[in-house]
Amino acid sequence: MSVTDTAVGKYAPDFELPGTRGEVHHLARYLDNHQAVVVVFLGNTCPYSRASIDRLKQLQRDYRDRGVAIIGINANDSEQSPDDGFEAMKALVENAQLNFPYLRDVTQDVAQSFGANVTPETFLIDRSGVVRYRGAIDNNPENPQAAENLYLQTALDRLLQNQSIEPTTTPAVGCPLIWRK
Repeated sequence: MSVTDTAVGKYAPDFELPGTRGEVHHLARYLDNHQAVVVVFLGNTCPYSRASIDRLKQLQRDYRDRGVAIIGINANDSEQSPDDGFEAMKALVENAQLNFPYLRDVTQDVAQSFGANVTPETFLIDRSGVVRYRGAIDNNPENPQAAENLYLQTALDRLLQNQSIEPTTTPAVGCPLIWRK
């Protein structure tokens, strides 16, 4: 396995991945129609990912009209973690009533090219395709009500106001991505 690790300030790798609702998603198409795209690597079985779902849904509600799209991607190996398989992803979308697409990265190529390490891990991409922020959603992955630093929200606000983003990276806290053997 070769992880590329897309750094802040570099172009995000384009992707074409199937979504749980039967459509294929391309990052380039989102960038054509949005001011910013948040790519977040998630895992069905990770408690940190599960704790982040309501935060991500709220961010999508709050920022949709401002031209922001959130895209969830599950790259966990479903042979080692059957509850991360495509059917389980569809069930999660339905049960959690996700308001953003949830995509399957079976080959793990997209996760590798982004350099994702944990779930959840976010990448904020500007309209030109450059990663502007990478890391945690906020500073309290286990208890969103206790979060004091809303890293992703602050980065989104600053990006949409054409201001510099600080910090540009934070440590993503979560479950290790489950790589194929």
